[in-house]
Amino acid sequence: MTGLRRLGHPGSLISPTLETMSAVLADIEVIPLRIQLKPELPGAALWGGELTAADSLLVKVTTDDGIIGWGEAFGLYGTALAARALDELVAPLCLGRDAADIAALMDHVQRKLHVFGRGGAITYALSAVDIALWDIAGKRAGLPISTLLGGGDVRAMPCYASLACYTEPQRVRAAVRRVVDDGFTAIKLHESQLPAIQAARDEAGPAIALIVDAGCAWTLDHAQGLAADLHAVDMLFLEEPLWPPENFDGLAELRRSTGLPIASGENIGTTMEFERLLDAGAVDFAQPSPAKLGGITELRKVFALAAARDVAVMTHSFYDGPGLLAAIHTTAALGGAGAMIEWRWFDLEASIYGDALTTTAGRVTLPDGSGLGLDPDPDVIETYRFGV
Repeated sequence: MTGLRRLGHPGSLISPTLETMSAVLADIEVIPLRIQLKPELPGAALWGGELTAADSLLVKVTTDDGIIGWGEAFGLYGTALAARALDELVAPLCLGRDAADIAALMDHVQRKLHVFGRGGAITYALSAVDIALWDIAGKRAGLPISTLLGGGDVRAMPCYASLACYTEPQRVRAAVRRVVDDGFTAIKLHESQLPAIQAARDEAGPAIALIVDAGCAWTLDHAQGLAADLHAVDMLFLEEPLWPPENFDGLAELRRSTGLPIASGENIGTTMEFERLLDAGAVDFAQPSPAKLGGITELRKVFALAAARDVAVMTHSFYDGPGLLAAIHTTAALGGAGAMIEWRWFDLEASIYGDALTTTAGRVTLPDGSGLGLDPDPDVIETYRFGV
């Protein structure tokens, strides 16, 4: 491990650098996956769009000495956009450059591409490369990423089951019953209608922690009008209640005027925006998304910003591959008491990691391997890969 600078305090912004074992980035391969949902729980949707399969965008990064790292860009309906951004814009700026100095490479790409926007598909693509480079750094050092980040002995993390949108109360009840029976003690709904939210609480019972993601559906006045009913549901937090999502002052006013616990951040593309969110007093929980924000390099900065303001971080990880593992490792290293992992519960035909990454009684165990700890199952890639 000669030359490894291990990160300690979450406020440190030094990227892992392996000066004596440097390699250049030789290949970047985009791997889109489409995995079907099982048919047992019909009616799944995402904000009005029928959901029969989940698209993911994996990225395989290889150095000139043969070390392979895996990353993930936020996909779903935007998988083709992120894939094109990576192929045409991000990858050409990365190939041939030092794979060890992650911070310098990420800064280089961001500066070159900032004219196209500081977020969206380009940042999703950059996130995937960043996560893959951290995977490579961990593999080269023989250490898990959580250790590179200064993590201690955390071996398992509590999860909440993050459901699709089912809208109809009976369908919501059926989904909630499935995840409670699976052992989860915390559930996130993607619902914006009170009957669906109330049905979830009725089915789950008072002992289950309930999170409501309203998907930026409401105005401030409308949300304030729902406050009494939402308090009665006894939520852990209310996520992204207002349109537009960057209405930080509105979130702050909703939080102040109603006392509802507010969470937001998955649609924020830069750390400066997170500073504005936090300084506005808008949230009880900050929600950076490693596959949307810029990978682990940017994610760890948000942990530091939130810690300085005594705000909890609850990462967004509405995906199933390396982005999920990035959230697990970073939260294990930098998250405080009460931090949980978002576990997307779509009841898919297959998992990107096969049976190697699962939950037991609502908890996920950190993989033992170096880097992210796991590589995607090659059989799953072969079966579910598709063209974009």
